[in-house]
Amino acid sequence: MDVNAVLTGTLSPDAAIRTQAEQQLSQAAEADFQGYLQTLSTELANEQAQSQVRIAAGLALKNSFSARDYTRLREVQNRWLTQLDQTIKLQVKNLALQTLSSSDSRAGQSAAQFIASIAAIELPREQWPELMPALVENVGNGSDQKKQASLTALGFICETEDQDLRDSLAQHSNAILTAVVQGARKEEPNHDIRNAAITALGDSLEFVRTNFENEGERNYIMQVICEATQAEDNRIQQGAYGCLNRIMGLYYEKMRFYMEKALFGLTIQGMKSEEEDVAKLAVEFWCTVCEEEISIEDDNAAAETAEAMRPHFNFARVATQEVVPVLLELLAKQDEDAADDEYNVSRAAYQCVQLWAQAVGSNIVTPVLSFVEKNLRNDDWHYRDAAVSAFGAIMEGPDEKVLDPLVKQALPMLIGMMSDSNVQVKDSAAYALGRICEAVPDSIDPQDHLQPLITALFQGLTSHPKMASSCCWALMNLADRFAGDPGCTTNALSPHFQASVQHLLQLTETTADNQLRTAAYEVLNAFVTNAANDSVQMVANLSNVVIERLEHSIPMMQQVVSIEDRLTLEEIQNSLVSVLIAITQRLEKEIAPQADRIMQLLLALLNALGAKSSVPDTVFAAIGALANALEQDFEKYMQSFSTYLLNALNNQDEPQLCAMAIGLVSDITRALEAKVQPFCDSFMNSLLNNLRSTSLGNQFKPAILQCFGDIANAIGGHFEAYLSVVAQVLQQAAGISAQSEGAGSFEMLDYVVSLREGITDAWGGIIAAMRDGGKAQLLSPYVESIFQLLHTVYQDINRTEALLRSSMGVVGDISEAFPNGEFSQYFRQDWLTAMARDTRANKDFAPRTQETARWAREQIKRQAGKHRDTISFVNERPSSPSKRALDSPPDGEAQRFAPAQRAKPDVKARAGFSTQRAREYQEIKLHSLAMLEKQHLADQEQRQLESWKAEEEQRYGVAPLRPWGSSLRAPPSPGFEHQSAGRLPDAPQMRLPPRLPDAGWHISVKQDDEMECVDSGREQ
Repeated sequence: MDVNAVLTGTLSPDAAIRTQAEQQLSQAAEADFQGYLQTLSTELANEQAQSQVRIAAGLALKNSFSARDYTRLREVQNRWLTQLDQTIKLQVKNLALQTLSSSDSRAGQSAAQFIASIAAIELPREQWPELMPALVENVGNGSDQKKQASLTALGFICETEDQDLRDSLAQHSNAILTAVVQGARKEEPNHDIRNAAITALGDSLEFVRTNFENEGERNYIMQVICEATQAEDNRIQQGAYGCLNRIMGLYYEKMRFYMEKALFGLTIQGMKSEEEDVAKLAVEFWCTVCEEEISIEDDNAAAETAEAMRPHFNFARVATQEVVPVLLELLAKQDEDAADDEYNVSRAAYQCVQLWAQAVGSNIVTPVLSFVEKNLRNDDWHYRDAAVSAFGAIMEGPDEKVLDPLVKQALPMLIGMMSDSNVQVKDSAAYALGRICEAVPDSIDPQDHLQPLITALFQGLTSHPKMASSCCWALMNLADRFAGDPGCTTNALSPHFQASVQHLLQLTETTADNQLRTAAYEVLNAFVTNAANDSVQMVANLSNVVIERLEHSIPMMQQVVSIEDRLTLEEIQNSLVSVLIAITQRLEKEIAPQADRIMQLLLALLNALGAKSSVPDTVFAAIGALANALEQDFEKYMQSFSTYLLNALNNQDEPQLCAMAIGLVSDITRALEAKVQPFCDSFMNSLLNNLRSTSLGNQFKPAILQCFGDIANAIGGHFEAYLSVVAQVLQQAAGISAQSEGAGSFEMLDYVVSLREGITDAWGGIIAAMRDGGKAQLLSPYVESIFQLLHTVYQDINRTEALLRSSMGVVGDISEAFPNGEFSQYFRQDWLTAMARDTRANKDFAPRTQETARWAREQIKRQAGKHRDTISFVNERPSSPSKRALDSPPDGEAQRFAPAQRAKPDVKARAGFSTQRAREYQEIKLHSLAMLEKQHLADQEQRQLESWKAEEEQRYGVAPLRPWGSSLRAPPSPGFEHQSAGRLPDAPQMRLPPRLPDAGWHISVKQDDEMECVDSGREQ
């Protein structure tokens, strides 16, 4: 095999050549994995090889130990651990480290990726101890190429999502900071090195919490980042603002000093930058501030003690008069050619104004209203659009009493702007009307506003394709908000229902624009779903039109030739079936006269559709809705439909279709109840095969387990035939934990919780079935393992409300299945009583959950002998997940087969750092006790610091910036090595950038510890 040719082929734009080359590499790896790694690492380090060969070698090495799927990742990582000699490992790692100093920077970057993939394996196992010192040494004394590549390697290592590696990186925080801060300083003349360093610093901020707790080290880090915002290179500025964004999300409680001294002015300067990417990230900073303060308010509102409350500095409220006007000006920097999903500075500013309104409430109204009044009639469409957008952005947050008169005054004007000469302004007006319908619908007078509002939105729907999404979203919000109470005789939509439906039917029939047609069908779904009783006959008439259109589409399937035409036809069929679902769910049993025709049509569709089509998913959803409506009357269709259902259930090559089939089995089982028994053998075999499948993902398993519970509930004691197999499966599943699976990600934690929900739901159904069938004694061998699972749930800090509710249901079911106290010893355990008590007492839980916990508590008392015998059998179990009554389905199941309501994508949405921040919040909430202890220590440290400062001020006449004993070494080599003894030199003086001349203000602290804006050039 010609290695160079094969490696070059992996980068070929020709898919056939690329596939063949990848297959050759895969075969070589399988034949001799050690030799494969040696060959590729040699090519990677070969300075005589062509650049693309070295890049390809590095990528192939990295891919040998990387995978998106968690299970596959552990498999490939295990190859490194078990299939290689230590000598080979050392040789491969040394060659990779050697490549970091290559004059070919792209080869160095490729080596950095490979090093990161090996670090993910070895660092969590405390192997490769020389890696971090080597990278630090490279940054301190290496060539420019070696510095840049080493910093890039650190960045790749730190951006990992592998939880094991994330946990281990905290041990290396000193080495990481020493390297990245060294490279990020303004004294570094090479912009590429400084950019790589600031990028790595941003990736590492989560792992340096210990260093950030030290004031001296924190000051120096902040100094380096603040100086980087003033760099000449835009890449460095972007990285610096990205770092500030992350820091605000991670260390809000430490930011007060820096906000006072520098960050207000720096970020305003950044927002005014001509470089859009810099401006966006500066806006992002304030988005993060608002998100943090919204979260803090929510957390503090739920805090039970003053000690549990988080510090709240009101940065956004204090800065409203200075920052909001800058954001409003940025709203006028629209790009009329931008795609809907393009994130530019105008859309970033819009999102920030939205968050600001939520963070400060009515305080934002005055500056926004001033801007709107000034620009609503501006000759420049950019400012008209900005004014309309700004008004819509503040609909959530301010007091409704403040907004109500403003909305009533603005509605006629906004409706009028739906006829503006500029389509961008019309689109923003439609979106603003949608925001009003969503957030403050009570301000819309049905008598005065509804007719012109609906007319304007329908006119906008047909006037330009660009407006379709916004108009449809507004119409759907309007339909949802004016639906009235469920089952109401009439509602505000009733006078407009027939005309609206006719308009939508005409539009969907005549338009050639696929996007507009799909959006119009979604609006039709919303109107049908929210129709009052006096519109039901019109809904029934609509079913005839929809069925006819679907019937006409089947012959067309034989006429389409191109892939594009086939996709268009399938999209039409999906939309029509979705409307049929909405009609079925609205009419419920009244759909019966049309049921035969609908079922025949749906079966004909399934028969005509080819493989890999998206339509069967929607057809299955429609059949599920029909089964829920007809209940046991659906039995007559099972003989003809069961073949299609089983084929989908066994189709592991199309996971989405298989998932729909699993859900449909549950729906049909609940609808038919005991009449489903003849089909249960086939269902159970297919479900068990799917459970054992390696090709289906973990996300299928909880739904399959819940399906077992539904089948048991339906057939009662006849479930005995499946009991031993299913019980074994449930016991094995109960043994799975995040720790046993490697705890590689938060997705794994979510999976384990979902799996336990499925297990408890299954046991609830099985216990009830065996009890009602008079076969409860068959459950005796499994009771101990069930209580072991319940104890595991009690100890799991990640347990959800749904899991606790189903667990409480299982407790009560076991009690009722064994009323004579055969297993009363399990009910006497203190943890079980505490679990029921805590679940019942949680005010954040739904009444249904609290009632289930109350019932379980009564059963525990009775079993433990602590309750009067007179009520032993009086308490009935409330509706719970293991009693799947159709009128009280588990959370989320009522909408499992709801029509696909694809909400308008929020084109104002922003990229950002929300994932990392959410992870940080999760960590904080999971360790609240640690937080309290940490706060106590921080208070002690603060008192000591104040005492020390007072002494120094008395001694020298001035308060120092930070205490002695800082572990920070002075530049040019800012090491972060902690020393346990001896006094270290002072940290370098914090040289924050000067106050910006164009901002003209700073923040001062008043005696009541609130901050205020102080203008240095004019009277406040």
